[in-house]
Amino acid sequence: MKSINNLLVTLILMAIFGTANAGDTTAIKQMQYWSDKAGTSGNSEKGKTFFTSTHGKEWSCSSCHGNPPTTQGKHASTNKPINPLAPSINPDAFTDQAKSDKWFRRNCNDVLGRECQPQEKADILAYLISLKK
Repeated sequence: MKSINNLLVTLILMAIFGTANAGDTTAIKQMQYWSDKAGTSGNSEKGKTFFTSTHGKEWSCSSCHGNPPTTQGKHASTNKPINPLAPSINPDAFTDQAKSDKWFRRNCNDVLGRECQPQEKADILAYLISLKK
């Protein structure tokens, strides 16, 4: 009975105050991590240039995520909807480290034909963090 009461209290508090992101990280923490790995801070202007460039391939990040990535995007080949990447618009963006690592690996390979370097990740995150509603 006590555990049911605790559950009810938790549910009521969640309904009143909302829920926090259940993730294990934030976009800012990830940017700092990749900046530390690169030895220099993320640069939002470089991130914007990277995000919108095709790098000699068919796609850029913005091909699917939009330019700017503050609205719902659409996968270039499947047309599957993609949530906005800007953390100011999508509070769940970059809150799960494993998911972020997976998507960086997959998307960088699609856009570049290789994984992104730590500096590139820091720059992309700096750009996405700089975007406001």
